[in-house]
Amino acid sequence: MNHRLSKNSQFKFIYKKGERVHSENFTLFVVKSKFEGYKIGFSISKKLGKANKRNKLKRRMREIVRNMDIPSFCNYVLLAKENATLLEFAQLKKELEKLFEKYEKKKHS
Repeated sequence: MNHRLSKNSQFKFIYKKGERVHSENFTLFVVKSKFEGYKIGFSISKKLGKANKRNKLKRRMREIVRNMDIPSFCNYVLLAKENATLLEFAQLKKELEKLFEKYEKKKHS
């Protein structure tokens, strides 16, 4: 199953309507969906560096999310902030896991 958001309109909708959860280096936007499974998009600004840096970060983020147990019936956009490209893989993993946990807590409270 393909879990990627691809269209600009999908990203815009999630930015506009989504709930936000912040961490030091990321912002997670979440919108409920009527479909089983999830879709996720990664957003990394050109301000974060040249294409090779941004692509490396995006590959790492995809790999981490692929191995996580992400709640279904939602669409996500993961927005990287300024210092995200400086993090090691283990730090990235830890922060993304905390971010999704933070959303789960927010959802259930």
